[in-house]
Amino acid sequence: MQPAFPPGPEWPEQERAEQLARGAALKWASGVFYRPEQLARLGQYRSREVQRTCSLEARIKSVVQSYLEGVKTGVWQLAQALEAVQGAREALGQARGLLRDMAEAAKTLEPLQRQVVQHKQLQAMSQLLPRLRAVPAAVAHTQTLIDAQRLLEAYVSLRELEQLQEETRAPLGGLELPVFEGLGPLAEALGQAVEEAAGAAGHLAREDPSLLVAAVRVAEVDAGHTTSLEQPPRNWRQRCLQALQGGLERIHFGTPLRPGPGALAEWLEALRVALPAELATAEALVAPCCPPHYQVVQLWAHTLHSGLRRCLQQLLEGPELEAADAFTLLHWALHVYLGPEMMGSLELGPEADVSDLEPLLTLENIEQLEATFVAKVQASVAQWLQKALDGEVAEWSRDQEPDTDPSGFYHSPMPAIVLQILEENIRVTSMVSESLQRRVHGMALSELNAFLRSFSDALIRFSRDHLRGEAMAPHYVLYLLATLNHQLALSSSVSVLQPDWVAPGTLAPVEAALDELQRRICRLVLEALLAELQPLFEALPSRRWLSSPELLDDVCKRTARFCQDFRHVRKPAVQLLLAEAEHIVVLQYLRALMQGRLVCRNAEERTQAAERLRQDAAQLQELFLSLGLEESVQCAPVLLALRELLNLRDPTLLGLEVAGLRQQFPDVSEDHVSALLDLRGDVSREQRLAALSSLQVGPQPSPQAGRRALFSLVPTPAPPLSSCLSSGSCA
Repeated sequence: MQPAFPPGPEWPEQERAEQLARGAALKWASGVFYRPEQLARLGQYRSREVQRTCSLEARIKSVVQSYLEGVKTGVWQLAQALEAVQGAREALGQARGLLRDMAEAAKTLEPLQRQVVQHKQLQAMSQLLPRLRAVPAAVAHTQTLIDAQRLLEAYVSLRELEQLQEETRAPLGGLELPVFEGLGPLAEALGQAVEEAAGAAGHLAREDPSLLVAAVRVAEVDAGHTTSLEQPPRNWRQRCLQALQGGLERIHFGTPLRPGPGALAEWLEALRVALPAELATAEALVAPCCPPHYQVVQLWAHTLHSGLRRCLQQLLEGPELEAADAFTLLHWALHVYLGPEMMGSLELGPEADVSDLEPLLTLENIEQLEATFVAKVQASVAQWLQKALDGEVAEWSRDQEPDTDPSGFYHSPMPAIVLQILEENIRVTSMVSESLQRRVHGMALSELNAFLRSFSDALIRFSRDHLRGEAMAPHYVLYLLATLNHQLALSSSVSVLQPDWVAPGTLAPVEAALDELQRRICRLVLEALLAELQPLFEALPSRRWLSSPELLDDVCKRTARFCQDFRHVRKPAVQLLLAEAEHIVVLQYLRALMQGRLVCRNAEERTQAAERLRQDAAQLQELFLSLGLEESVQCAPVLLALRELLNLRDPTLLGLEVAGLRQQFPDVSEDHVSALLDLRGDVSREQRLAALSSLQVGPQPSPQAGRRALFSLVPTPAPPLSSCLSSGSCA
C-alpha cells in the first residue's frame, strides 16, 4: 500500500526535499562523470543505484506498515474505552436514584434520631447527677479556701470542677449547664489571690514563704495544663511575674513615696540603702521560693532599675529642680548608683548587674539637669557677687580709713570671697562630670567678667558723685588705692580658675578686664592728683618762678603728701602709680611752659630759666626717688634737654639743638619748638625758620625703647597767623 501525499502547497517540505535531492544527485553525477574515462563505468553505477533505491523503498514500506498497525490498535482501544464510559454512566445514574430514595427515607428517621440523642443526654445526666448536685457546695468550698489563702487546695478543687465540666460538656454536645457559671469568677478570684501573693513576694519571703511558694506553684502548674474547654488562656505565670514587678515598683517608687521639693537628697539616700538590701533579700529569700527559670535576682534588678528610671523621668517632667537637687541627682545617677555602694557592690552576684541596661538618665536628661544647675548656680553666684560688691561699695563712703593687713597694705576680704565662690563651684562640679565642670567654668568666667564690669561702673559712680559733691567721700583717694589692691589680689589669684584641663588663653578676657580695671583706677587716682596740682601750675612759668623755687616746692610738697599713701599699695601697682604720677607732673610742667606766659627779655633771664629747669628737674628726680620710683623710668630728664635749648647763647646754632631734641624725643612737633623759641625771646624770623627746618632734615627717628610719649600729650597755643603761613608743615 503506497501512502498518498496531497499535492501542492499543503506539503511544502516534500517539494523542498525533492529539490534538494535532485540538486545533490546532479552535483554528485557531475563530479563522478566529469572525466570521460569514467563513463565506461556508468552501467555499474546505475545497477548500484537501482539496488539502493529498492532497499530504501522496502524500508519505507516496513515503517508505514508498522505505523498503520499502531493506528489500528489505538482505534480499537478507543472503542473499548467508550464502551466502559457508557457503562459507568449508567451505573452512576442508578446510584443517584438509590441515594435519592435513601435521603427521603432518612427524613422520616430524623425524629427518631433526635429521640436517641435526648436519650443519651438523659442517660449521661442521670449518671452525673450526684456529682452535679455537689458543684455549688464545691464552688463555695473553693472560695473559702481562696479566702483562707490555701491556694494549692483551692487550685486542686478548681481543677476537679473544671474536669467535671469537661466530662459533662462532651455528652451534652457542648451544652453549658448553669451550675458551672460560677467557675469563671472562681478562677479569676484564685488568679487575683496568686497575683496578690506574688506582689507581696518580699514580705512573704520573710514572713510566710509557704504562701509565696503555693502561689508560684499554682501559676506554674496552670501554665502546663491544657483543657478542651473553649475559654481564653489564664496566663497566671505571666500575671505572677507582672505582679512581682508591680509589687516591687509600688514598694519603692509608688506615688506617695516620691520626693517633694527639697527632699530629693533624702529620697536618693534612702534608695541607696534600700535597693541593695532588696536585692540581697531576693537572692537569699525570694529566689529559693521560685523556679530557677524565673531568674529572680535578675528580675529584681531589672525591675528596680526600670522602675527607678521611669520614676526619674517623671520627676524631670515635673517642676524644675533646684540647683542642689539637680547636682545631687546628677552625682547620684552617674557615680553612686553603679558604684560599689549600690548596684556595683561586690556582695551582689552577676545576676544583679544592670550596667548593660539603659542608663537612668538619657543624654537629654543630663543636658537638662546640667543646664538647670548652671542657670540656678549662675543666678546664685551673681547674687552673692553683687552682695560682696555692695558691701565693698558701702565702705567707700565711711569716715574710717580702709583696713590694712599686718604688712600695712590696704586689704579687703572681697577678692578672696569672689574667687572662693567661683573656684568652689568649679571644684565641686568635678565630682559629677567633665562637661558640667566645663559649663560651670565658663559660667564662672562670665560672672567674673560681669563682676569686674560692675566693679568698674561702681568706681565711676563713686568718683562722679564725689567730684560733683553729691556724696562726698572723706577718704576718696585712699579707697581708690584700696581698690587697686583688690585688683592686684584678683589678678594674682585668678589662676585658680584655670585648671590643667583648660585650654591656654581661656583667661585672656578676664585678664584684659582686670588690666582695664587697673587702668581705670589709676586714671581716677591721677585725676585726683591733677585736680590738686593744676592751680599750682597756673603760676608757672613767671618772673617769680625765675627767681625763686617756691612754686615748684609747693608742687613737690603737694605731690609728696598725695603720694605718701601709695605705700599702702602692693607692688607692682605702686611702681605703676608713681610712674604715672611723675609722668603727669612732668606733663603739667611742659604744658605750662608751652602756654607762652613768659618771654625772656635778655640773656640773663634765659640763663635763669635754664638754671631753673635744671634745678626743677633735679628736685623732681629727688622727690620721686625718695618715694621709691626708679630713676630709669622717670620723665624729668626732658627738662634738662629743654634747658640746653634755652641755655644756648648763639641763636644760629639752634638748629643743632632742635635736631638733638628731636633725636631724644621723636614726638616733639614744630609747635612745641616754636613755643620754646618764644620763651627764649631772642629768635628772629629767619633763625626760627632755620631751627624749625632742622626738624624735617634726615629720617624720622624711631621711638626709643622704654621712653614714654611726652610732647604728643602736651597741647600748644595756636601760633600767630604769620608764623603759621611761613611754616612748612602748616603750609
